[in-house]
Amino acid sequence: MRVHGGRLAQAALVGAWLVAPGMLFAQSGASPPDSAKKPDPPPPPVNHLETALAGFKLTGYAAGSYAYSGRSSGDTIVGRLYDRLQNRFMLNALAVVLDKPYDPAKFSAGFHTELLVGQDATVIQSGGFNLGSQADLPHLYVTLNVPTASGNGLQFKVGRIPTLMGLEVIETVANPNWSEGNQFIYVENFTGTGLSVETKFNNYVDLQLRVINGWDQVSDNNSHKSLMGRVGLYPDALTSLGIVGYWGAEEPGNNSANRYGFEGLLWRKLGKAAVWVQGDYGTEQANAALPDPTQNAKWWALGGWVTYDVTAAVGLALRGDYVNDENGARSSFNGLVGFPANTGQKFGSGTATLNIKAWPSAVVRPELRYDRSTLAAFRGKKDQVSVALAVAYLY
Repeated sequence: MRVHGGRLAQAALVGAWLVAPGMLFAQSGASPPDSAKKPDPPPPPVNHLETALAGFKLTGYAAGSYAYSGRSSGDTIVGRLYDRLQNRFMLNALAVVLDKPYDPAKFSAGFHTELLVGQDATVIQSGGFNLGSQADLPHLYVTLNVPTASGNGLQFKVGRIPTLMGLEVIETVANPNWSEGNQFIYVENFTGTGLSVETKFNNYVDLQLRVINGWDQVSDNNSHKSLMGRVGLYPDALTSLGIVGYWGAEEPGNNSANRYGFEGLLWRKLGKAAVWVQGDYGTEQANAALPDPTQNAKWWALGGWVTYDVTAAVGLALRGDYVNDENGARSSFNGLVGFPANTGQKFGSGTATLNIKAWPSAVVRPELRYDRSTLAAFRGKKDQVSVALAVAYLY
Protein backbone atom coordinates (compact mmCIF):
# COMPACT_ATOMS: atom_id res chain seq x y z
CA MET A 1 0.00 0.00 0.00
CA ARG A 2 2.34 7.35 -1.93
CA VAL A 3 5.26 4.30 -1.43
CA HIS A 4 8.34 3.45 -3.45
CA GLY A 5 10.96 0.76 -3.16
CA GLY A 6 12.62 2.24 -0.06
CA ARG A 7 9.32 3.76 1.01
CA LEU A 8 7.66 0.35 0.61
CA ALA A 9 9.94 -0.93 3.33
CA GLN A 10 9.31 2.15 5.48
CA ALA A 11 5.52 1.99 4.99
CA ALA A 12 5.51 -1.73 5.74
CA LEU A 13 7.53 -1.08 8.91
CA VAL A 14 5.12 1.63 10.09
CA GLY A 15 2.09 -0.43 9.03
CA ALA A 16 3.34 -3.40 11.02
CA TRP A 17 3.80 -1.11 14.01
CA LEU A 18 0.21 0.12 13.72
CA VAL A 19 -1.53 -3.25 13.49
CA ALA A 20 -1.14 -5.69 16.38
CA PRO A 21 0.11 -9.10 15.22
CA GLY A 22 -2.30 -12.01 15.19
CA MET A 23 -2.37 -14.60 17.96
CA LEU A 24 -0.29 -17.74 17.37
CA PHE A 25 -1.79 -21.06 18.40
CA ALA A 26 0.48 -24.03 19.17
CA GLN A 27 -0.53 -27.69 19.31
CA SER A 28 0.99 -30.43 21.41
CA GLY A 29 2.95 -33.05 19.52
CA ALA A 30 1.19 -35.88 21.44
CA SER A 31 -2.09 -37.24 20.08
CA PRO A 32 -4.96 -37.77 22.55
CA PRO A 33 -6.78 -41.10 22.67
CA ASP A 34 -9.64 -41.44 20.16
CA SER A 35 -12.27 -41.09 22.87
CA ALA A 36 -10.81 -37.72 23.89
CA LYS A 37 -10.44 -36.30 20.40
CA LYS A 38 -12.47 -33.21 19.62
CA PRO A 39 -14.12 -32.61 16.25
CA ASP A 40 -11.85 -31.08 13.65
CA PRO A 41 -12.04 -27.26 13.72
CA PRO A 42 -13.84 -25.59 10.82
CA PRO A 43 -11.57 -24.53 7.94
CA PRO A 44 -10.33 -20.94 8.05
CA PRO A 45 -12.31 -18.37 6.06
CA VAL A 46 -11.35 -18.24 2.39
CA ASN A 47 -10.42 -15.16 0.43
CA HIS A 48 -12.82 -15.78 -2.47
CA LEU A 49 -10.72 -13.75 -4.88
CA GLU A 50 -7.66 -15.85 -3.97
CA THR A 51 -9.70 -19.00 -4.62
CA ALA A 52 -10.84 -17.86 -8.06
CA LEU A 53 -7.56 -16.19 -9.12
CA ALA A 54 -4.62 -17.93 -7.48
CA GLY A 55 -1.79 -15.58 -6.49
CA PHE A 56 -3.85 -12.39 -6.35
CA LYS A 57 -4.09 -10.56 -3.04
CA LEU A 58 -6.99 -8.36 -1.99
CA THR A 59 -6.39 -5.94 0.91
CA GLY A 60 -7.34 -2.41 1.93
CA TYR A 61 -8.81 -0.28 4.66
CA ALA A 62 -11.75 1.93 5.64
CA ALA A 63 -11.33 5.17 7.60
CA GLY A 64 -13.43 7.98 9.02
CA SER A 65 -12.58 10.96 11.22
CA TYR A 66 -13.62 14.16 12.98
CA ALA A 67 -11.51 17.33 13.35
CA TYR A 68 -12.02 20.64 15.15
CA SER A 69 -10.10 23.91 15.33
CA GLY A 70 -11.19 27.04 17.16
CA ARG A 71 -9.50 29.19 14.50
CA SER A 72 -10.82 27.72 11.29
CA SER A 73 -11.55 29.88 8.27
CA GLY A 74 -15.22 29.19 7.70
CA ASP A 75 -15.59 25.49 7.01
CA THR A 76 -11.85 24.97 6.45
CA ILE A 77 -8.96 24.20 8.79
CA VAL A 78 -6.24 26.23 7.10
CA GLY A 79 -3.20 24.42 5.76
CA ARG A 80 -4.50 20.88 6.18
CA LEU A 81 -5.23 18.00 3.82
CA TYR A 82 -7.37 15.01 4.85
CA ASP A 83 -8.44 16.80 8.04
CA ARG A 84 -9.28 20.04 6.20
CA LEU A 85 -12.99 20.29 7.09
CA GLN A 86 -13.89 22.02 10.33
CA ASN A 87 -16.27 20.42 12.84
CA ARG A 88 -17.19 17.63 10.41
CA PHE A 89 -17.45 13.88 10.53
CA MET A 90 -15.69 12.78 7.35
CA LEU A 91 -15.89 9.69 5.18
CA ASN A 92 -12.17 9.69 4.53
CA ALA A 93 -11.48 6.57 2.55
CA LEU A 94 -12.43 3.14 1.41
CA ALA A 95 -9.30 1.69 -0.20
CA VAL A 96 -9.37 -1.52 -2.23
CA VAL A 97 -5.91 -2.85 -3.11
CA LEU A 98 -5.43 -5.66 -5.64
CA ASP A 99 -1.92 -7.04 -6.00
CA LYS A 100 -0.30 -9.80 -8.09
CA PRO A 101 3.33 -10.15 -6.94
CA TYR A 102 6.15 -10.92 -9.37
CA ASP A 103 8.84 -13.53 -8.75
CA PRO A 104 12.27 -11.82 -8.51
CA ALA A 105 14.09 -15.08 -9.28
CA LYS A 106 12.77 -15.47 -12.85
CA PHE A 107 11.24 -13.66 -15.79
CA SER A 108 7.87 -12.77 -14.36
CA ALA A 109 5.26 -10.04 -14.21
CA GLY A 110 2.86 -8.60 -11.68
CA PHE A 111 0.67 -5.59 -11.08
CA HIS A 112 -0.49 -3.40 -8.24
CA THR A 113 -3.54 -1.15 -8.12
CA GLU A 114 -5.48 0.77 -5.48
CA LEU A 115 -8.95 2.24 -5.79
CA LEU A 116 -9.50 5.05 -3.26
CA VAL A 117 -13.05 6.28 -2.66
CA GLY A 118 -13.96 9.03 -0.19
CA GLN A 119 -13.13 12.59 0.76
CA ASP A 120 -9.37 11.91 0.85
CA ALA A 121 -9.37 11.21 -2.89
CA THR A 122 -10.49 14.78 -3.67
CA VAL A 123 -7.13 16.32 -2.74
CA ILE A 124 -4.62 13.83 -4.19
CA GLN A 125 -5.97 13.56 -7.75
CA SER A 126 -3.64 14.01 -10.72
CA GLY A 127 -4.23 16.24 -13.73
CA GLY A 128 -5.58 14.41 -16.77
CA PHE A 129 -7.45 11.65 -14.91
CA ASN A 130 -10.96 11.90 -13.51
CA LEU A 131 -13.05 9.27 -11.73
CA GLY A 132 -15.19 11.94 -10.08
CA SER A 133 -14.58 14.34 -7.23
CA GLN A 134 -14.28 11.63 -4.55
CA ALA A 135 -12.53 8.73 -6.28
CA ASP A 136 -9.03 8.06 -7.57
CA LEU A 137 -6.51 5.37 -8.57
CA PRO A 138 -3.31 6.53 -6.82
CA HIS A 139 -1.62 3.20 -7.67
CA LEU A 140 -1.96 1.50 -11.05
CA TYR A 141 1.17 -0.09 -12.49
CA VAL A 142 2.50 -3.24 -14.10
CA THR A 143 5.87 -4.71 -13.04
CA LEU A 144 8.13 -6.68 -15.39
CA ASN A 145 10.97 -8.51 -13.65
CA VAL A 146 14.28 -9.57 -15.20
CA PRO A 147 16.26 -12.00 -13.01
CA THR A 148 19.78 -11.02 -11.94
CA ALA A 149 22.71 -12.82 -10.35
CA SER A 150 21.92 -11.28 -6.97
CA GLY A 151 18.51 -12.97 -6.96
CA ASN A 152 16.72 -9.65 -6.37
CA GLY A 153 15.90 -9.01 -10.02
CA LEU A 154 15.66 -5.82 -12.08
CA GLN A 155 12.13 -4.40 -12.11
CA PHE A 156 10.49 -2.21 -14.75
CA LYS A 157 7.31 -0.54 -13.49
CA VAL A 158 4.96 1.22 -15.90
CA GLY A 159 1.92 3.23 -14.82
CA ARG A 160 0.92 5.58 -12.02
CA ILE A 161 3.34 5.05 -9.13
CA PRO A 162 3.56 6.69 -5.68
CA THR A 163 6.39 9.17 -5.19
CA LEU A 164 9.88 8.29 -4.00
CA MET A 165 9.85 11.22 -1.59
CA GLY A 166 9.23 11.41 2.13
CA LEU A 167 8.21 9.11 4.97
CA GLU A 168 4.47 9.70 4.90
CA VAL A 169 2.25 8.10 2.28
CA ILE A 170 -1.22 8.63 0.81
CA GLU A 171 -2.64 5.82 2.95
CA THR A 172 -2.84 7.35 6.42
CA VAL A 173 -3.12 3.94 8.12
CA ALA A 174 0.58 3.37 7.26
CA ASN A 175 1.76 6.67 8.77
CA PRO A 176 2.87 7.32 12.36
CA ASN A 177 0.36 10.19 12.76
CA TRP A 178 -3.21 10.58 11.62
CA SER A 179 -2.89 13.98 9.91
CA GLU A 180 -0.41 14.49 7.09
CA GLY A 181 2.60 16.68 7.87
CA ASN A 182 3.56 19.87 6.05
CA GLN A 183 6.36 18.19 4.10
CA PHE A 184 3.95 15.65 2.61
CA ILE A 185 1.47 18.37 1.66
CA TYR A 186 3.74 21.14 0.39
CA VAL A 187 7.18 19.96 -0.74
CA GLU A 188 6.53 16.50 -2.22
CA ASN A 189 4.51 15.14 -5.11
CA PHE A 190 1.92 12.44 -4.46
CA THR A 191 2.34 10.30 -7.58
CA GLY A 192 4.06 10.16 -10.96
CA THR A 193 2.92 8.46 -14.18
CA GLY A 194 5.68 6.93 -16.26
CA LEU A 195 8.48 4.35 -16.08
CA SER A 196 10.46 3.27 -13.01
CA VAL A 197 13.56 1.06 -13.15
CA GLU A 198 14.42 -0.48 -9.78
CA THR A 199 16.84 -2.98 -8.31
CA LYS A 200 18.33 -4.10 -5.01
CA PHE A 201 22.06 -4.69 -5.42
CA ASN A 202 22.50 -6.40 -2.04
CA ASN A 203 21.32 -6.05 1.56
CA TYR A 204 22.96 -2.64 1.79
CA VAL A 205 22.07 -0.70 -1.38
CA ASP A 206 19.05 -0.31 -3.67
CA LEU A 207 18.29 2.11 -6.51
CA GLN A 208 15.21 3.54 -8.25
CA LEU A 209 15.22 5.74 -11.38
CA ARG A 210 12.08 7.26 -12.89
CA VAL A 211 10.93 9.15 -15.98
CA ILE A 212 7.45 10.61 -15.42
CA ASN A 213 4.99 13.01 -17.04
CA GLY A 214 5.44 15.39 -14.11
CA TRP A 215 4.42 15.90 -10.50
CA ASP A 216 0.86 14.61 -10.08
CA GLN A 217 0.17 14.51 -13.80
CA VAL A 218 -1.38 11.57 -15.64
CA SER A 219 -1.56 13.62 -18.85
CA ASP A 220 1.59 15.72 -19.23
CA ASN A 221 0.94 19.46 -18.94
CA ASN A 222 3.93 20.31 -21.16
CA SER A 223 6.13 18.47 -23.69
CA HIS A 224 9.07 17.71 -21.36
CA LYS A 225 9.40 14.74 -19.03
CA SER A 226 10.57 14.90 -15.39
CA LEU A 227 13.23 12.78 -13.68
CA MET A 228 13.40 11.42 -10.14
CA GLY A 229 15.80 8.99 -8.51
CA ARG A 230 16.52 7.46 -5.14
CA VAL A 231 19.43 5.61 -3.56
CA GLY A 232 18.69 3.56 -0.44
CA LEU A 233 21.48 2.72 2.00
CA TYR A 234 21.07 0.13 4.79
CA PRO A 235 24.23 -0.11 6.91
CA ASP A 236 22.53 -2.47 9.38
CA ALA A 237 19.12 -3.89 10.22
CA LEU A 238 18.31 -0.92 12.49
CA THR A 239 19.28 1.95 10.16
CA SER A 240 18.38 3.24 6.70
CA LEU A 241 19.11 6.35 4.65
CA GLY A 242 17.24 7.34 1.49
CA ILE A 243 18.54 10.11 -0.80
CA VAL A 244 16.20 11.46 -3.49
CA GLY A 245 16.87 13.90 -6.33
CA TYR A 246 14.45 15.36 -8.90
CA TRP A 247 14.48 17.63 -11.97
CA GLY A 248 11.91 18.70 -14.55
CA ALA A 249 9.56 21.34 -15.90
CA GLU A 250 6.31 21.20 -13.89
CA GLU A 251 4.26 24.27 -14.94
CA PRO A 252 1.52 24.03 -17.61
CA GLY A 253 2.72 24.83 -21.12
CA ASN A 254 6.21 25.78 -19.92
CA ASN A 255 9.21 23.63 -20.88
CA SER A 256 11.96 25.93 -19.63
CA ALA A 257 11.12 26.62 -15.96
CA ASN A 258 12.61 23.60 -14.21
CA ARG A 259 11.94 22.48 -10.66
CA TYR A 260 14.82 20.62 -9.01
CA GLY A 261 15.97 19.61 -5.58
CA PHE A 262 16.90 16.80 -3.23
CA GLU A 263 15.79 15.08 -0.04
CA GLY A 264 17.30 12.90 2.67
CA LEU A 265 15.38 10.57 5.00
CA LEU A 266 17.14 8.83 7.90
CA TRP A 267 15.51 6.06 9.98
CA ARG A 268 16.85 4.46 13.15
CA LYS A 269 15.28 1.84 15.41
CA LEU A 270 15.98 2.30 19.13
CA GLY A 271 14.43 -0.50 21.18
CA LYS A 272 10.70 0.16 21.44
CA ALA A 273 11.20 3.53 19.75
CA ALA A 274 11.85 4.51 16.13
CA VAL A 275 13.15 7.86 14.86
CA TRP A 276 12.96 9.46 11.41
CA VAL A 277 14.53 12.73 10.25
CA GLN A 278 13.68 14.19 6.85
CA GLY A 279 15.23 17.21 5.13
CA ASP A 280 14.14 18.78 1.81
CA TYR A 281 15.50 21.51 -0.46
CA GLY A 282 13.94 22.68 -3.72
CA THR A 283 13.94 25.49 -6.24
CA GLU A 284 11.96 26.46 -9.33
CA GLN A 285 13.14 28.76 -12.08
CA ALA A 286 11.29 32.04 -12.59
CA ASN A 287 7.98 31.69 -14.44
CA ALA A 288 4.52 33.23 -14.62
CA ALA A 289 2.95 30.66 -12.28
CA LEU A 290 5.01 31.78 -9.26
CA PRO A 291 3.80 34.50 -6.85
CA ASP A 292 6.75 36.61 -8.03
CA PRO A 293 7.35 35.64 -11.68
CA THR A 294 10.55 37.67 -11.92
CA GLN A 295 12.75 35.54 -9.65
CA ASN A 296 13.55 31.92 -8.90
CA ALA A 297 11.65 30.41 -5.98
CA LYS A 298 13.35 28.43 -3.22
CA TRP A 299 12.13 26.39 -0.27
CA TRP A 300 13.49 24.04 2.37
CA ALA A 301 11.95 21.90 5.09
CA LEU A 302 12.94 19.78 8.08
CA GLY A 303 10.86 17.23 9.95
CA GLY A 304 11.24 14.60 12.64
CA TRP A 305 9.13 11.71 13.95
CA VAL A 306 9.44 9.58 17.08
CA THR A 307 7.26 6.53 17.74
CA TYR A 308 7.17 4.52 20.94
CA ASP A 309 5.25 1.36 21.86
CA VAL A 310 3.82 2.12 25.28
CA THR A 311 2.15 -1.31 25.40
CA ALA A 312 1.27 -3.94 22.82
CA ALA A 313 -2.03 -2.13 22.29
CA VAL A 314 -1.00 1.54 22.57
CA GLY A 315 1.61 3.48 20.63
CA LEU A 316 2.60 7.13 20.78
CA ALA A 317 3.73 9.10 17.72
CA LEU A 318 5.25 12.59 17.88
CA ARG A 319 6.01 14.77 14.84
CA GLY A 320 7.51 18.21 14.40
CA ASP A 321 8.06 19.96 11.06
CA TYR A 322 9.17 23.32 9.68
CA VAL A 323 8.89 24.72 6.15
CA ASN A 324 10.62 27.87 4.87
CA ASP A 325 8.68 28.73 1.72
CA GLU A 326 10.55 31.98 1.21
CA ASN A 327 8.87 32.89 -2.11
CA GLY A 328 5.40 31.40 -1.57
CA ALA A 329 5.90 28.87 -4.37
CA ARG A 330 4.72 25.82 -2.40
CA SER A 331 2.03 27.12 -0.02
CA SER A 332 0.20 29.89 -1.89
CA PHE A 333 -2.75 27.80 -3.11
CA ASN A 334 -5.84 29.36 -1.53
CA GLY A 335 -7.97 26.43 -2.67
CA LEU A 336 -9.20 23.20 -1.06
CA VAL A 337 -6.01 23.15 0.99
CA GLY A 338 -3.21 25.59 1.56
CA PHE A 339 -2.73 29.06 2.95
CA PRO A 340 -3.98 32.40 1.61
CA ALA A 341 -2.12 33.71 -1.45
CA ASN A 342 1.28 34.96 -0.30
CA THR A 343 4.77 35.82 -1.55
CA GLY A 344 6.54 33.92 1.21
CA GLN A 345 6.09 32.51 4.69
CA LYS A 346 7.58 30.22 7.32
CA PHE A 347 5.32 27.68 8.98
CA GLY A 348 5.44 24.52 11.03
CA SER A 349 3.54 22.18 13.30
CA GLY A 350 3.81 19.86 16.29
CA THR A 351 1.61 16.76 16.49
CA ALA A 352 0.96 14.05 19.07
CA THR A 353 -1.05 10.95 18.13
CA LEU A 354 -2.11 7.91 20.13
CA ASN A 355 -2.45 4.72 18.10
CA ILE A 356 -4.80 2.44 20.01
CA LYS A 357 -4.91 -1.15 18.71
CA ALA A 358 -7.21 -2.76 21.28
CA TRP A 359 -9.63 -4.05 18.62
CA PRO A 360 -8.49 -6.69 16.11
CA SER A 361 -7.62 -5.21 12.67
CA ALA A 362 -8.63 -1.72 13.81
CA VAL A 363 -6.81 1.38 15.05
CA VAL A 364 -8.29 4.35 16.94
CA ARG A 365 -6.24 7.56 16.66
CA PRO A 366 -6.91 10.60 18.87
CA GLU A 367 -4.63 13.48 17.91
CA LEU A 368 -3.61 16.93 19.16
CA ARG A 369 -1.87 19.35 16.77
CA TYR A 370 -0.41 22.86 16.94
CA ASP A 371 0.27 24.93 13.80
CA ARG A 372 2.09 28.25 13.49
CA SER A 373 2.83 30.54 10.52
CA THR A 374 4.41 33.93 9.99
CA LEU A 375 1.16 34.80 8.19
CA ALA A 376 -1.94 35.70 10.20
CA ALA A 377 -3.67 32.85 8.39
CA PHE A 378 -5.71 31.37 11.23
CA ARG A 379 -8.69 33.71 11.49
CA GLY A 380 -6.37 36.69 11.91
CA LYS A 381 -3.96 34.86 14.23
CA LYS A 382 -0.57 33.26 13.57
CA ASP A 383 -1.30 29.95 15.26
CA GLN A 384 -4.01 27.41 15.89
CA VAL A 385 -4.66 24.31 18.00
CA SER A 386 -6.77 21.48 16.64
CA VAL A 387 -7.99 18.09 17.84
CA ALA A 388 -9.02 15.08 15.79
CA LEU A 389 -10.20 11.52 16.15
CA ALA A 390 -9.81 8.94 13.40
CA VAL A 391 -10.88 5.29 13.24
CA ALA A 392 -9.67 2.83 10.62
CA TYR A 393 -10.21 -0.85 9.86
CA LEU A 394 -7.63 -2.82 7.88
CA TYR A 395 -8.51 -5.94 5.97
